[in-house]
Amino acid sequence: MLGKIAEMLKTGRKVILVHGNADMDALGSAYAVSRAFGDSDIFAPNSLDRVARMVAEKMDVHVLEHCNLGDYDKVVIVDTSSPEQLEGVMDIPRDAVVIDHHKPTGKWDVETFYCDDTRTSCCEIVKELIDAAGLEIDRDMGLMLLGGMLTDSGHFQFARPSMLPVFSDIMVRCGIDMDEAMGLTQAPVSMSEKIAMLKAIERTRFDRVGEMIVAVSYGGSFEASSCRAIMAAGADVVFVGSQRDENFRLSARATQEAVRKGIHLGEIMSGIGKETMADGGGHSGAAGLTGIGDTEAMLHICMSRTMDVFREIKRRESLQKS
Repeated sequence: MLGKIAEMLKTGRKVILVHGNADMDALGSAYAVSRAFGDSDIFAPNSLDRVARMVAEKMDVHVLEHCNLGDYDKVVIVDTSSPEQLEGVMDIPRDAVVIDHHKPTGKWDVETFYCDDTRTSCCEIVKELIDAAGLEIDRDMGLMLLGGMLTDSGHFQFARPSMLPVFSDIMVRCGIDMDEAMGLTQAPVSMSEKIAMLKAIERTRFDRVGEMIVAVSYGGSFEASSCRAIMAAGADVVFVGSQRDENFRLSARATQEAVRKGIHLGEIMSGIGKETMADGGGHSGAAGLTGIGDTEAMLHICMSRTMDVFREIKRRESLQKS
């Protein structure tokens, strides 16, 4: 199917959309598609996250904040698990192309949908798409693809084996050293981020089943960084939420050990999203949930649901020992 998509993208003017608060994997995927197939614009309807914004400035990547989809011959959407993540973009055309690697939500109503949720990052799929088209990957494209793989894998901590040969192939073909790839997404932690993480730790509540701890906290910003800080303090699964008027946003992270035991945050968030009319999903070790509602109430649901999974894991481990 990637060959068919490649042929579709070789002609016409294209706009490449990424999800709200787009991360490095989304930006790297969009940039590589834009450079490979040409005559393209990148559209981030709700801006980029801190790291992606820094990389865009460093690599001189132009990203639109507003555009009219009707001005383009083809709409391409990358690294986005549902239409709701495009935050305000209406009337996605039926002939749009969606390329993703998250657990499918079944919400896309398009003719061309390609999703491989066995992939650690969307950048891996985009690399295969470019290869299927018989196009070259230049050095800047290679750096951006590697940056997306690095961030979505937690700098290899959550990488699946299939990501490593893809990563290596790009390094060899583009002549990129590991320190260059690592340095692309590295940025000093700002004072505001440090304060946000400390406040999130201060507000943390937690519970446990056996040796597994789930923690929740309320933060005003930097939810993902706050999750990592609380995990570093000892939690196995963390949910951090923020409130914007009537809207809430939750980030979730789990240790690799918790994932190996059976935690899948994408499934937890997707299930809660369906029950609460919110938009949730993601990977086994990292996921998110957004919608209209009260953050504290949603955090309580997340903790309760995770405790249920913890109990099931403990029950299964007890049966295995007996």
